[in-house]
Amino acid sequence: MNTKKRSDCPISSSLDIWGDKWSLLIIRDLMFANECTYGDFLKSEEKIATNILAARLVLLEENGIILKLSHPESKAKVLYKLTQKGIDLLPLMIEINLWADKYLAIPADRKEMLKEVKKDKEAFIKSMIKKLMK
Repeated sequence: MNTKKRSDCPISSSLDIWGDKWSLLIIRDLMFANECTYGDFLKSEEKIATNILAARLVLLEENGIILKLSHPESKAKVLYKLTQKGIDLLPLMIEINLWADKYLAIPADRKEMLKEVKKDKEAFIKSMIKKLMK
């Protein structure tokens, strides 16, 4: 499915796919918290409503950002994983975190991660990509 574009602007077109807060939080959980089931997403502190979660998961899957896989331990559960297209959002997510660190109060565990990022951003990104591709 191709999401309807508001314009040909690359920022606008990208935002049409992942630009709402819920989609970015799902991507965040898949990247940084290794959250990967529907139930895991529902447990996040932002308290996403089930109808919104279901809609965003469909949108992200239809746009090739995530994959839906069978759960190895339960036929009733589904695993969600980032595709290469989703993993390629990592540098953007890192930059959002760095911006937040500069201007907002952020949790200690995120500050720890950003310490590593600031030492060598490229090495951190390479390491994370390797981990996410497993």
